[in-house]
Amino acid sequence: MDAIQQRENPEIKLVESNEEVTLYIDDGQAMQGWERALMWESADILCGYGAEFLEVGLGLGISALRIAANPVTRHHTVIEKFPRVIELFRERNPSPPSTLEIVHADFFEYIQRMEPESLDGIFFDPYLVPVSLWDDEALWMEVMPAVTRALRRGGVFIPCFSTRPVLRWQFVHHFDRIIVERRSYASYETTDYVKKYTGDAYIQCFVRT
Repeated sequence: MDAIQQRENPEIKLVESNEEVTLYIDDGQAMQGWERALMWESADILCGYGAEFLEVGLGLGISALRIAANPVTRHHTVIEKFPRVIELFRERNPSPPSTLEIVHADFFEYIQRMEPESLDGIFFDPYLVPVSLWDDEALWMEVMPAVTRALRRGGVFIPCFSTRPVLRWQFVHHFDRIIVERRSYASYETTDYVKKYTGDAYIQCFVRT
């Protein structure tokens, strides 16, 4: 496939104040600390499907550490596009679980090289720059077959939770079975990527049948 034009060196900073933690990428709120409970819940669901996992997007490392520390996990690889995000994680977590491997790579290239049926689960939460890549229908129609090919039968693909009760159009046509778990959330008052500061969130689990 043609190279996906993601930004190579966006501005990245970690801000901690007033009991709030926010990772900014190009001034966008890429991830915040209030997501911990939902990330843990997603990670625990993922770990119910096997022992070999891939995660796309490191963020604050909340889900990465949860998955890697699960007793069932043999190996957990995290793909992160931006070196500064990896540096920040390692500064805050100098002794991660031995099952955790962090790889600096572009997911869109990396997934094409994955061995077929080599994974039990994928947790998918990259911060794409530019964000308009999320709206590129042709891109997802080309990428998702490689994603499903990398999953074993019965394996799962779990994107980041949604606060809208709508299946993710980028993924829905590539799976025949989808499980949705509803959980409550409470974000920061400074959060700009949710419409309401409290409400219901939806964890969507796409199963390869």
